[in-house]
Amino acid sequence: MPVKMQLLSSKIHKARITECLLDYEGSLAIDLDLMDKIGLLPYERILVVNITNGQRLETYAIPGPRGQRGFCLNGAAARRGATGDRITIMAFRWFSEEEAARHAPRIIVLNEANVIEQRKGPVA
Repeated sequence: MPVKMQLLSSKIHKARITECLLDYEGSLAIDLDLMDKIGLLPYERILVVNITNGQRLETYAIPGPRGQRGFCLNGAAARRGATGDRITIMAFRWFSEEEAARHAPRIIVLNEANVIEQRKGPVA
């Protein structure tokens, strides 16, 4: 039976939360331009780590308005952070052993204004 491994596929590091909306279904809205840069798909499952307060949550990415560099925690997720908090967003995918041996995640690191300051992996 073939072995499958779940590896980091994409990451946005040091994003700043721009908005929190408690009265919403839930999820994290991310600027669609930034999602495109790392190959993160709308409604893809993500792990969000709040660098500011240490909270972690699992949710899904929803496309936010292009070019606004926004990150909006929605619904119950909004209780895990506040506007201005720094977060890391990670997505994972399954790979065969052969694919895993060649894989490099797409990573972007943002500055205080949510502008890309560093690229790693295939987006470099």
